[in-house]
Amino acid sequence: MSDKIELLAPAGNFEKLEIALHYGADAVYLAGKDFSLRNFSGNFTLPEMGAAVRLAHGLGKKVYVACNIYPRNHELKAIEAYLAQLGAARPDAVIVADPGIFEMAREIIPEIPLHISTQANTTHWADAVFWKKMGAVRVNAARELHLSEISEIVRKSHMDVECFVHGAMCISYSGRCLLSSFMAGRDSNRGLCCHPCRWQYAVMEETRPGKFMPVMEDQRGTYIFNSRDLCMIEHLPEMIQAGITSLKIEGRMKGIHYIAAVVKTYREALDAWYQDPACYQLNDAWIAELLRISHRGYSTGFYLGNPDQISPNFDNYKSFQDHVFLGKILASDAGQSIVCDVRNKIRRGESIEILVRKGPPQPDSVLAITDMEGAPLDEARTGTRVRLALNGAYAPCDLIRKAE
Repeated sequence: MSDKIELLAPAGNFEKLEIALHYGADAVYLAGKDFSLRNFSGNFTLPEMGAAVRLAHGLGKKVYVACNIYPRNHELKAIEAYLAQLGAARPDAVIVADPGIFEMAREIIPEIPLHISTQANTTHWADAVFWKKMGAVRVNAARELHLSEISEIVRKSHMDVECFVHGAMCISYSGRCLLSSFMAGRDSNRGLCCHPCRWQYAVMEETRPGKFMPVMEDQRGTYIFNSRDLCMIEHLPEMIQAGITSLKIEGRMKGIHYIAAVVKTYREALDAWYQDPACYQLNDAWIAELLRISHRGYSTGFYLGNPDQISPNFDNYKSFQDHVFLGKILASDAGQSIVCDVRNKIRRGESIEILVRKGPPQPDSVLAITDMEGAPLDEARTGTRVRLALNGAYAPCDLIRKAE
């Protein structure tokens, strides 16, 4: 592969895939309707998966398909059939965690490379060497590792190593959590997690039922399991120098505004580093952009060995910015007229900005709104398609949002 580190983005459905590729991802990871760890993200039918691979390959990009659940006996026949169907779609790799599925994939689709999921808990170089001898070409390192440990895995295994660079983190060991199974009957290791680590908890003493005492000095309770989100935008040089092959963004269940902003930001930062490593500097605009999307407070996780960075999000800090996103450009007409898929209400005369593929967001304003038949409107409602007259010219898949 290229000497440049890969930027790997989530694609929970076809629209998210298009957005990830539009804003600069080198590769995307996705899944079918079954057998992955994000069963609620929409995912892809097999025909859609084939179309996704064709679209990505036409742009010189890659597609990796997750089949990383831990199956039960009754599912094995269906997984065998599914793997054979995956082979027809010709993805660039299949992501697995379970040794049984790994062995099936080697036999059924030997021509498709295999990546080892973070669910397999690769925590040391001997583990990576084992998977390499078995025939895998890449491991996704466990999230609990320091960058120095990851660098050692790279050096001693001579294997591609993928690491998370941004997004939500699981409170449990490499995602091996049973909270959801116990509390809601939904197995997190089979794509059904209800995220009980985000819930509010308090302590109740046996002889005083109904009297809830917060574990910390927060009268609303304590979010003792609630992890902050990972954000390594300030430490990309260290990740590149560790020898990592691919930087993975979490978020197959996130919206397209999240995917666009994160992919664009990391794309710009990586391009800036490769253009001139000696003069590379962190751009404050990159941090500002990542603060504009929904997140639970940022941390550097375990990478730098800083204990303050792995403390839970005790105050349940959340920044939900979904209202900022107004719409997606579907087509550009003559001049400065565009067709817009409206996601939040847009008003005539409103100040907006366009998240273009390269460069800072472009300020603009809504000069006029018409419906698809040409009738003038004062506002465009959520869920409709309209034509907007703007000052500038923009591309399909550019996103529109409220001006800061």
